[in-house]
Amino acid sequence: MKLPHTGRALADAAPVPYWLDRPERPDPLPPLAGTHDADLLVVGGGYSGLWTALLAKEADPDRDVLLVDAGTCGWAASGRNGGFCAASLTHGLANGAERWPGEIAELERLGRENLDAIADTVGKHGIDCDFERTGELAVAVEPYQLAGLAEDAELARRYGHDVRVLDRDEVRAEVASPTYLGGMWDRDRVALLDPAKLAWGLRRVALDLGVRIHEHTRVTGLARDGGALRAATAGGPDAVPGAVRARQVVLATNAFPPLLRRLRAWVVPVYDYALMTEPLTPAQRDAIGWHNRQGLADTGNQFHYYRITADGRILFGGYDAVYHYGNRMAPELEQREATFTALAEHFFTTFPQLAGLRFSHRWGGVIDTCTRFCAFFGTAYEGRLAYAAGFTGLGVGATRFGARVMLDLLGGEETPLTRLDLVRRKPLPFPPEPARATGIHLTRWSLARADAREGRRNLWLRTLDRLGLGFDS
Repeated sequence: MKLPHTGRALADAAPVPYWLDRPERPDPLPPLAGTHDADLLVVGGGYSGLWTALLAKEADPDRDVLLVDAGTCGWAASGRNGGFCAASLTHGLANGAERWPGEIAELERLGRENLDAIADTVGKHGIDCDFERTGELAVAVEPYQLAGLAEDAELARRYGHDVRVLDRDEVRAEVASPTYLGGMWDRDRVALLDPAKLAWGLRRVALDLGVRIHEHTRVTGLARDGGALRAATAGGPDAVPGAVRARQVVLATNAFPPLLRRLRAWVVPVYDYALMTEPLTPAQRDAIGWHNRQGLADTGNQFHYYRITADGRILFGGYDAVYHYGNRMAPELEQREATFTALAEHFFTTFPQLAGLRFSHRWGGVIDTCTRFCAFFGTAYEGRLAYAAGFTGLGVGATRFGARVMLDLLGGEETPLTRLDLVRRKPLPFPPEPARATGIHLTRWSLARADAREGRRNLWLRTLDRLGLGFDS
C-alpha cells in the first residue's frame, strides 16, 4: 500500500547522484588528442583503473602510465554506490566458502589485508573521503531469516571475524526500527566512506605520482601494433581522434560494453537505484539512534542497503536489480519512478518515526554482474592486456585487489595472486539473448517469490544453485 507521504517526500528529489552533485567535484582534465606512447595504458577511470595506475606508479616511478576515461574519473559506479568498502573479495564469506573451500582462508586474509591497505592509502595521502571503520549490521526482518543470521555468525567466527549476534531488543537499541527481529554486527570487515571523494582522491594521488590522465576520451578500438597495442580514441565535444601506442593495456571498464568481445558472455549490466534524504534534525537522529553508524543491510533476497553520511543524511538503496534486454545501457535508465516509489515506501516502513522527511536526490547506476558474484580476471593479446570485471556491487574495496592481480598478470610471472583458483577460473557464462533476459527475469521473479514465502526457493532457484549460477539483487 502506498504511504500518503511518499509522493511528497520524493517531490523535490534531484535526479542526480548525491555524491557527484557537490562543489568538491574537480574540474575535468583535457581529452587526449594526437598520438601518444606509454608503457601502460589504463582504460577506465573508476576505482579499478585508478588503483591500477596508482599502484603501477608506486611500484615503478619510471613507468609511463596513461589513463583515459570516456567521462570523468569516478562518474559511473565509483561515484554512485553506497560507500560500503568491504574486506570480502568473494561477495561475502558464504559465497566464497562455497565456491573456493580450499582457499577461502587465504582469500579472507588477503581481503583483510586489502582493506587495511586502503585505509593506509587514505591516511598516507590525506584523502578526505570520510573513511569510517564502523562495520556492517545485517538485520532480519522476517522470522525465518533469524536462522540464517545464526549460521552466518558461526561461519564468520570460524574465520576470525569479530561478530556479535543481537536479539530483537539489542538490535533495536542499535537502530530503532519496528521491523527488526534480530541482527548480526560484523564489526571489523566493512568501512564506510564517501565514494566520489575516494575516486577524486585517488585521481589526485595518481596525478601527483606522474600518471597522465585524459578525461572525456573514449577508446574506440584496440589492435596489435608490432610488439605493442594501439588504442584508437575519440575525445572532446568534436570527437577529436587520437591514439595511444602502449606496451601493455589494462581494461577497467567493468559494466560498460567491453573492447574484448569475449567479456560479453560473462558480464551483464544491472541497474541499481538509491535515494538520499535531506539532513536529519537532532530530534530525528534521536528517534532512530544509530549512534555507532554501522552500514546496514537486511537479509532478504531482494535486500536494501543503507547508511548515514558524514553530514547526517541517510542513503537508502537496493531491492530492485533491473536488467534490460541485450545488455542495454542508456542515461534515461538511471531514473525509474516505480523503483524510487518502492524504495521510499520501504524507507518509511523501516523508519515510520521519520514521516515528513524528504529525499534530496534519487539516482541509478550500473553494476557489472557475473554468475559467481565476484570479480574474474584474464589476459588477451599474448599477455599484453589484462582485465578484471564482475565485481557485482562490492567493487569499492575489491577493485584494489583486482588492480594488483592485473598488474601481476601483466608481469608474466606466476605469483601468489595469479596462482589463486579465484584468479585462474572464469565464472559460468550467461546464455545469449533471448535466453539471457528470460532467465534473468525468471530469476528475479523467483527471488521475490522466495522472499514472500519464508525463503523457500523454487525449482528454478534450486537448479541455479546446483549449477553455480546466480543473479543477485
